[in-house]
Amino acid sequence: MSQMSTLDSTNTLAPTGTTWVADPVHSNVSFEVEYAGVSIFRGSFRDFDATLEGSTLAGSARVASVDVKDEQLAGHLQSPDFFDAERYPEISFRADELTLADDGTVTGTAQLTIKGVTKPVELEVEFLGIGQDPWGGERLGFEANGVINRKDFGVDFNVPLDGGRVLVGDKVNIHLAVEAVREQA
Repeated sequence: MSQMSTLDSTNTLAPTGTTWVADPVHSNVSFEVEYAGVSIFRGSFRDFDATLEGSTLAGSARVASVDVKDEQLAGHLQSPDFFDAERYPEISFRADELTLADDGTVTGTAQLTIKGVTKPVELEVEFLGIGQDPWGGERLGFEANGVINRKDFGVDFNVPLDGGRVLVGDKVNIHLAVEAVREQA
């Protein structure tokens, strides 16, 4: 069975009239940013949620759950220098009017809110399919990638380095890998 055969005639990402909830065990919200001009730093959020209803995807990540390999750095990322977890405990995302094309790509509009600033974001989304799991549930999967400028959201901490380099790059790659479970009525 092809992934398209389970969708309704509107080609929305999730069949109309269904609600899908991200399975946090099988999903991931992560980011990458250039570090010190010589490498890529990676992090993720452990505590997040996402719901897909028809053509709308909405979700959020708790800033306090930022996951990096150093506890002190995690604390710095939660400080006002970066995400300011005390004043802005969540990062949120909403995409409306998602439409699935025959090639598995998804188009639509998206809004990302970080530190109380909401900006449009373009994401490349790939629908991975819908299928049954071994326990009789129905699952849907997709991946989304995008790039933002962190300064657009008021995340502008930096340290100048020699040779004109800076400690933290401005461009941040965002990656969402979502496996969602269909809610039972």
